[in-house]
Amino acid sequence: MSITTALASALTGLSANARQAAALSSNVANAATPGYGRREVSLSALALGGVGQGVMVNGVTRAVDGFLLADRRLAQASSGDRDQRANFLKQMEHIIGVPTEAGSLTARVAAFDTALMEAASRPDSVARLSTAVDAARYLVQGLNQASEAVQAERLRADGEIAKTINDLNGALRQVSDLNVQIRTLDASGRDASALMDQRQQIVDRIATVVPLRELPRDHGGIALMTTGGAVLLDGSPAQFGFTGVNTLVPEMTQASGGLSGLTLNGKPMPTAGETSLILGGALGAMFAVRDELAVQGQARLDGMARDLVERFSAGGLDPSLIPGAPGLFTDSAASFDPLQEIGLSGRIALNTAVDPQAGGEVWRLRDGLGATAPGPMGEARLILALSRALVQPHATSSTAIPAGSRSFADLTADLLSLAGSERLTAQTEQAFSAARYVALDEMERATGVDTDQEMQMLLVLEKNYAANAKVLQVVDGLLATLLEL
Repeated sequence: MSITTALASALTGLSANARQAAALSSNVANAATPGYGRREVSLSALALGGVGQGVMVNGVTRAVDGFLLADRRLAQASSGDRDQRANFLKQMEHIIGVPTEAGSLTARVAAFDTALMEAASRPDSVARLSTAVDAARYLVQGLNQASEAVQAERLRADGEIAKTINDLNGALRQVSDLNVQIRTLDASGRDASALMDQRQQIVDRIATVVPLRELPRDHGGIALMTTGGAVLLDGSPAQFGFTGVNTLVPEMTQASGGLSGLTLNGKPMPTAGETSLILGGALGAMFAVRDELAVQGQARLDGMARDLVERFSAGGLDPSLIPGAPGLFTDSAASFDPLQEIGLSGRIALNTAVDPQAGGEVWRLRDGLGATAPGPMGEARLILALSRALVQPHATSSTAIPAGSRSFADLTADLLSLAGSERLTAQTEQAFSAARYVALDEMERATGVDTDQEMQMLLVLEKNYAANAKVLQVVDGLLATLLEL
């Protein structure tokens, strides 16, 4: 080997050591950075004409476990889906309320039952009659507020969908732009690892919204598609469309045209059922809350309101009423139409004939809603009949409530139990999804940067650098000896 060859080899060694040192320092500095891929400098022997000329740096590779990354993203999407569902079902249970909570529906029913019994024991007491009327109004207000709360959850979900769609479209455009930059750098032989880290962070955000798969493309580019088969990005990004609303009532649905559905590149995309291509992530769960879970919760409240209205408008309960006239509880002051059950819990009201706040008289609770003048003050038959109507088994007409005959208190308790059971199931699934996501995330981090290993490699690199420097020192001595001759 000539002196010049030795000098050239040592210089290539020093250059390679410098590149390795830069990669190692980047690895250590970003050991805890989300989305960071460990850098590895690829080296190979440099030879010219069959003669070794040192070492050649082929480039910097970004080490990522693709299979583990894909599984973690699917777990991340599942966790986002379960979080949305569990949070709503927990809120639904709170809307109905447990008996120990002041203002819960169960507590309001119990208060109304107690007030009727007390009024029946002293039908001549205006104060007790007023308390019973107030308790009835309080129960009605509880149903109204519960309905408003459910619709508020639907409106919140609609707003979250609009924001999520906007963020999703922006993220897809960012990934597309990064693809272009990465391809450009890769084609020119420059390191694009930093841009790949940035792209992975953005794709990870998208993976929470919709479950996706990442497919490799030429020169470091990627394509994205949902696990259902919808193409999100392949060259150009897809464009999702959605229009939010400012107000929402129970009658508004996708089917009625009152609520926006989802479009992909201008074409309608199902948001529920087997044909949906976006289910499994937070976005699909948001649609489920708005269009399924909250609608089901509203229907149960409406069924509860219907049961209450029908109990107190049954024929013969109040002889002072003409057939078809509204009973103690009305549908916005009118008789209830079975075909208009949707939204009834928001419209149910106390009969104005007995409500002093609407110009009525509390004595009609004792003497009849259709009475034109007070009757005997000690007559308690109607109040007792109203009390029995509340506590006696009644066959539920609404299809939204499990069939069976039960008292109104038992009906309320059954709905609370059903809500609690669904919430518990959802939280169990939420905990499982979260645990799976955390486990895969930890596994992914474990395959990332190991600072102990990096420091060991740094010691090896230090020795290699010193060896190459020693070669330069020897070559320098040889050259100095030649110049002295």
